Amino acid sequence: MIQIAVLGYGTVGSGVVEVLDTNKESIKKRAGEEIHIKYVLDLRDFPGSPIEKILVHDFETIMKDPEVKIVVEVMGGVEPAYTFSKRALEAGKSVCTSNKELVARHGLELIEIAKAHKVNYMFEASCGGGIPIIRPLNSSLTADEIDEITGILNGTTNYILTEMGDRYADFEAVLKEAQEKGYAERNPEADVEGFDACRKIAILSSLAYGAHVNYESIYTEGITKITAEDMKYASLLGMKVKLLATSKRKGEKFYAMVCPELVGKNSPLYSVNGVFNAIFVHGNVLGDAMFYGSGAGKLPTASAVVGDVVDCAKHQGKTVVTYWSSKVLDQVDIKDVEHKFFVRVKGNLQEDKEKIEVLFGKAEFISVPGLDDEFGFVTEMMSEGTFDEKAAACPEILGRIRIRA
Repeated sequence: MIQIAVLGYGTVGSGVVEVLDTNKESIKKRAGEEIHIKYVLDLRDFPGSPIEKILVHDFETIMKDPEVKIVVEVMGGVEPAYTFSKRALEAGKSVCTSNKELVARHGLELIEIAKAHKVNYMFEASCGGGIPIIRPLNSSLTADEIDEITGILNGTTNYILTEMGDRYADFEAVLKEAQEKGYAERNPEADVEGFDACRKIAILSSLAYGAHVNYESIYTEGITKITAEDMKYASLLGMKVKLLATSKRKGEKFYAMVCPELVGKNSPLYSVNGVFNAIFVHGNVLGDAMFYGSGAGKLPTASAVVGDVVDCAKHQGKTVVTYWSSKVLDQVDIKDVEHKFFVRVKGNLQEDKEKIEVLFGKAEFISVPGLDDEFGFVTEMMSEGTFDEKAAACPEILGRIRIRA
């Protein structure tokens, strides 16, 4: 029997307990022996709950118990999760987590500590909820040179954008609905400003490229400026707006960014709607592959965490190789990255078309019935820096969205 401890009895923590109980027998077969939760750590009390008799409030209880071989960290945030994870690893206990903020900030360090103590630090659930992506990058795709990862990595923003596009609804109204349905946090900043997706693409890039990608260096733009009017233009263009996290590598250089983009029907990401996530991977041998599924939620995320627990149970005394090194790749200046841009402009198409073409060059123009005091256009490919220079000379611009090539 393998004894484990769960740190945090919130949404994911209670899900881990439920999954281990529901699939007890099949998990035992896969792990080779029974996995038993000896402790659940939380500051709160849960009278009458299934974990009442194993609930503890002091982390030291877990640290002092040599029977605990695996610690599940599902507390969220950086502290005390970082301190608890580090101490557990140093004590020879493997750690499994869903904490993308912690992994993005301290993952490399914690992996090295795990190696030094012949245990494991696993974080499958940190980047796609229930979607398996970390393990494929570490094992199935190791024969490939991965040169691109692009994903819809946040279910909250994908739900909001899907609803806005389907109903031409305003951002604030759909956000409120998402909060009422439990799809968005009371404070949704990490989701809607793109910070959550940024941390995830940093982790995935670090694993795919075998180098360290600092999430704080990634250009990040959220969805708060997307409007119902944008969605009307997108519909006429036969496209949808998605918050995409993208990382591309060329040789020893790469760029990464998180921003809303217009996606056409030829992209597999076009049909990823609601709270679902998808991760597109391109390798020099494999070509294209896409991983799709529930990117969040209690049981999908808990399932991924328990999968890591089973992996740790099967590899006691041995560290599973995680290809994430301290090597740092050169990051391309975001101003040099090229896109097509969709631009909304205040004015009259017939009167202002020539001015736009003089400034931006050849463009495809579009107008939406009912929006009489504005029009839109699509530029040719140009760098971010070039676009910014041209946009500075056009104060009539109402907004812009990059177009996925």
